[in-house]
Amino acid sequence: MRKILIVGATSTIAEQTARRFAANGDALFLTGRNEARLTAIADDLKVRGASTVATQVMDADDLKAHAPMIDAAEAALGGLDTVLIAYGTLPDQDSCTADPAAAVAAWHTNAVSVIALLTDIGNRFERQGHGTIAAISSVAGDRGRASNYVYGSAKAGLNAFLDGLRHRLFKAGVQVVTIRPGMVDTPMTADFDKGPLFASPEKVGADIHKAIEKGTAVCYTPGFWRLIMTVITSLPRAIFHRTGL
Repeated sequence: MRKILIVGATSTIAEQTARRFAANGDALFLTGRNEARLTAIADDLKVRGASTVATQVMDADDLKAHAPMIDAAEAALGGLDTVLIAYGTLPDQDSCTADPAAAVAAWHTNAVSVIALLTDIGNRFERQGHGTIAAISSVAGDRGRASNYVYGSAKAGLNAFLDGLRHRLFKAGVQVVTIRPGMVDTPMTADFDKGPLFASPEKVGADIHKAIEKGTAVCYTPGFWRLIMTVITSLPRAIFHRTGL
């Protein structure tokens, strides 16, 4: 039985992942900003088989709230061995281009706050000598593109941090999993036209669960995004700059 902390548990992807952990009888500690939504998800996970489900309201942008939340999770579950960081925003690139404060805010949520959490959790897991840390990044971090480079650069920074954390914690027996989804049909993308590359939250949640169970270093979900991003990152700049990506 895993003892799992999910930060950003009210996201659709996190909920789908949590359902699979619940089916295994795992113990869960859920955090998010919406108390009513947290309670509803917790009740559902108990019905689905979770051995324990506890919740705490927290805004992950508040860095001072991180350590007390992790302490509460450890107390509620009798320790932690798995953490999934699943929150983030999808900022409007035009707004970020026009307003430096918007760009910085997007970076704070998608990179800075996540790095702060990972640092604390990584230190704790290093001391205990085991555990799995997973964070949802994005394929957008593989190459900066005009359409979303503020978001993409934040995810690129997160990817590099996760790579370094994985390298550092390897000898301690701690696994670090980077999740790189492509486009997913969630409330975050509600205003997007849905094409054939969009995946369901159920598919992505299943892939994340499998990656955590296996300790996969980098998980592209769905898997075809690994090939797509290999092509995009391989394009010479002279060609890439003429694309509309």
